[in-house]
Amino acid sequence: MEKGWRNMLLQGKIAIVTGAGRGIGRAIALGLAQQGANIVVADVNPDNAREAAAVIEHIGRKAVAVAVDVADEEQIAAMAQQCVKTFGVVDILVNNAGIVSTGALTALTSTEWDKVMQINLKSVFLCCREIFPIMTAQRSGKIINIASVAGKRGGGLLGTSCYAASKGGVIAFTKSVAREGGQYGINVNAVCPSYTETEMTSSLTPEQRKAIVGMTPLGRPGRPEDIAGAVCFLASSQADFITGEIMDVDGGLLMD
Repeated sequence: MEKGWRNMLLQGKIAIVTGAGRGIGRAIALGLAQQGANIVVADVNPDNAREAAAVIEHIGRKAVAVAVDVADEEQIAAMAQQCVKTFGVVDILVNNAGIVSTGALTALTSTEWDKVMQINLKSVFLCCREIFPIMTAQRSGKIINIASVAGKRGGGLLGTSCYAASKGGVIAFTKSVAREGGQYGINVNAVCPSYTETEMTSSLTPEQRKAIVGMTPLGRPGRPEDIAGAVCFLASSQADFITGEIMDVDGGLLMD
């Protein structure tokens, strides 16, 4: 047991993960916990947050479930305050919460556009703005934003124009905050998944799935654990000299 603890990359670190109640976010929260981190499990669904927190506690880490609508500034502030009150610091922030929009341009309403931008992009800004002063005072921190290959190549695989625009914004925002954070010892990076098998992508038809996998050199869709592995690396000291990086986790789809 003692040897295992010494080998953990994130032993004793404190992480906030948004959208951590299911899918990729849940896998990220569990992956960080398996590497020794204690987790603030933030999710709009309180039942999902509590269930994920219980699993984390079962493997021997501390976890706090927080019901958070990432479109609400006050709830984000309360999440940050609860983390500091409980753990004293925030070492890692993973902005994972998001939604997919699949409508065609001409069918897209301004209401849907605003909702996608608010949840996928504005929430990343709000969470970073809230956590940044904490990490600045610590002179350290790791921020990992979950973007998408759609933010690089445009929509068409899953989400379309609106979704792609929101994730493209996450990519540009990540690079900008990385430039600001470097002088304070804050690393800011993004991970770009391609099609990953989760509840969010379960509505794909077999034909759509086959088409996407057919374009992927590794010949399979992503798994939530694939994304979690990349996040755990970027959150660790092994990535201390990496910032502003936009890491594709896509089975070779883009190779850019």
